[in-house]
Amino acid sequence: MLPTPSLHARLVVLLLFNAAATLLLHAGLFHWPLPQLLRWLEWSVVLPAPWTWKAWGLTLLLILPLAGWTAAWLLSPLRRLLRTLEGLALSYRDGDYNTGIAASTGGGSEIEALARAHAALGAALREQRSGLAQRELLLDTVVQNTPVALLLVALEPQGQPGTVVYANLAARQLLAEGRSLVRQGLAELLEQAPAALRQALLQTADGLVSIDGETPGSEERFHLSQRPLVLQGQPHRLILLRRMTRELSRQEVEAWKRVIRVISHELNNSLAPISSLAHSGGELSRRGEIGRLEGVFKSIGARAQHLHQFLSGYASVAKLPAPRPEEVGWAAFIDELRSHCLLQLEGELPAGSAWFDPAQLEQALINLLKNAHEAGGPAESVTLSVSAVGLRWQLTVSDRGPGMSETVLAQALLPFYSTKRSGTGLGLALAREIAEAHGGSIALANREGGGLQVSLWLPRGDYRS
Repeated sequence: MLPTPSLHARLVVLLLFNAAATLLLHAGLFHWPLPQLLRWLEWSVVLPAPWTWKAWGLTLLLILPLAGWTAAWLLSPLRRLLRTLEGLALSYRDGDYNTGIAASTGGGSEIEALARAHAALGAALREQRSGLAQRELLLDTVVQNTPVALLLVALEPQGQPGTVVYANLAARQLLAEGRSLVRQGLAELLEQAPAALRQALLQTADGLVSIDGETPGSEERFHLSQRPLVLQGQPHRLILLRRMTRELSRQEVEAWKRVIRVISHELNNSLAPISSLAHSGGELSRRGEIGRLEGVFKSIGARAQHLHQFLSGYASVAKLPAPRPEEVGWAAFIDELRSHCLLQLEGELPAGSAWFDPAQLEQALINLLKNAHEAGGPAESVTLSVSAVGLRWQLTVSDRGPGMSETVLAQALLPFYSTKRSGTGLGLALAREIAEAHGGSIALANREGGGLQVSLWLPRGDYRS
C-alpha cells in the first residue's frame, strides 16, 4: 500500500498542476488550436498578442475556477478535521470525553498525525477522568467515614465564617445529630452547641476543647485544628475536630503506670537498704556496739536524703508554677548560669535583653547542660549558643556524645522516660514544660559527626501579649 502523501507534497502538486494548466490554456487560446479554429470558422475575432498582459489576464481569469476547485478538493479534509476538532473542543468543555476522532481522514500524513494525536489525547483524558472519579470516590469514602469531624466553611468578605460547604458524617453527628449541614451558617449552627465548642470554633486558634459528655459528670475532649485555604478563588476555613478522650485517657493511664513503676522501683531501692541498716543498728545496739551506730545512721540519712531529692524532682514537675517573666539581659543571665554549671559559649550573645522567667529558664538550661555532660562526650564539646531567629530566640545546647536512636528521640521528652540506670526521666520533660509555659517549644536532633543538639525556642517579647 502506497504511503499517504504529505500536505506539503499535495500543495506542490497542486501548484505544478495549476501552472501547467495555465500554460496549456494560454497556449490553446493564443497559439493552437483556438486561433486556427477561429480562422477556419472565419469568425472575425481579434485575439490579443500571446505575450501581452491582456492575454495573460484572460488566461488567469479562465483558470481561476479550476484553481479554486482543486484548492477546495485539497483542503476539504483539513476543513472536515477542523470542524471535528471544534466539536470535540466543545464536548471537552462540557465534560464529555466519550467522543473521539478517526485516526484516518485521508487528508495527508500531517493531518492524519494530528488526528491520531488528538485521538490519543481524548483517550488519555478519558482515562484520567476515570482515575480521578475513582480517586474522588475513594477520598470521599475515606473522609466521610473517618472519625475526625471535618467542616469546610466559606468565609465572608470580613473574614467571618459563613455557610458550611462540606461536612462529613462525624461532623454531622457531632453538631446536628446526623442531619445535613451544607448551606447552613456556622454561627447559627453553633447556637445550640456547648459554649466551649462554640467559642473555640468561632476563633482561629488550635487547641484542646472540653465539653460535657453524654453521661452526667463525664467529659469529652477534642483536638481542634483550623486552617485557611482558597477554593475556587474564594477564602474558606477547614475545621478538624478529633475526639481525644480515649487517647488522652490511655496516655494518662500509661503515664500513671510509668510513675508508679519508677517511684516503686526507687522506693524499693531506698527502703530495702534502710530496712537492712535499721536491722543492723538494732543488732549493734543489742550487742552494745554503740560506736558503730553512727555509721549506720549516716547511711540511713544518706538514703533518706536521696529519696527526698528523688521525690522533690517529681514534685517540681507537678507543682511547676506559672512563669513570672521579666526583662533579662543575656550577658547577666549567662554569667549567672556559669556559676551553676560548666559551659562553653558558642558565638556572640545577642545585644540587648529578652523577656522570660530567669529562674525557670535557668533551671531548664541546667538540666540540658547536665544531660549533655553526662552523655559521655568531651566536657569542652558541651556548648551553649543564643541567637535570634525571626520572631523567636533559639537557645541550643550541643554535645559530642553518642546521640540518640530514632526510638529514643521519639520518647525522650515524655515524663519519666529515661535510658539511664539512675535517671528519673524528668530533666527534658521539665525543660519542655518550662519552654511551653513561655509560649515556646523544644526540639532534639542528632548532630553530624556525632552528638546531640537540643534547641529551646522562646518568643521574642512578652509571650502573653
